[in-house]
Amino acid sequence: MNDIEQLIRATLQGDSAAFGRLVQKYQDRLYNTMLHVVGDPDECLDVVQEAFVQAYVNLASFDGRSAFYTWLYRIAFNVAATHRRKKKPVQSVDAVYHESGREIPARGPAPETPLEQEERCRRVREAIGTLNEEHRAILVLREIDGCCYETIAEILNVPIGTVRSRLHRARLMLREKLKEAYADLL
Repeated sequence: MNDIEQLIRATLQGDSAAFGRLVQKYQDRLYNTMLHVVGDPDECLDVVQEAFVQAYVNLASFDGRSAFYTWLYRIAFNVAATHRRKKKPVQSVDAVYHESGREIPARGPAPETPLEQEERCRRVREAIGTLNEEHRAILVLREIDGCCYETIAEILNVPIGTVRSRLHRARLMLREKLKEAYADLL
């Protein structure tokens, strides 16, 4: 039995501190993923908190067929979808960055100067923020969070073929957006 299974079992037996350790293990990763999906840092905090509450309340329904974080991410995506339906249109990730000053971590090789890196991040954030939510979610899960196709399919509750086609389309859309963003440099 691994650590996660032990924490789940302890939580189900009434040890709420065990669930606290699960929260500590996954909160940063879940927040970073949901921030890219939701766009608004305050709303993201609400989504993540509600996802953990729902996970705690429904922990007995976790059957272990998927990884715990996959199950948790699915809950968070469902919570985020519910929040989106209840509110106005979502701001772009770039607008959130400008309003809050919070930097969204980027992956990949470091550019030559911090100024170039900042500009590159801004343009990528802006381009991702213009994608529709289903393409943005797929792209964030795969390219930023590093999830495999099977995990993405489980999280979003769609077939793997749909994940592949949406990811392909999202990459094409992002490439076009970035071409537009960098047109002034060509």
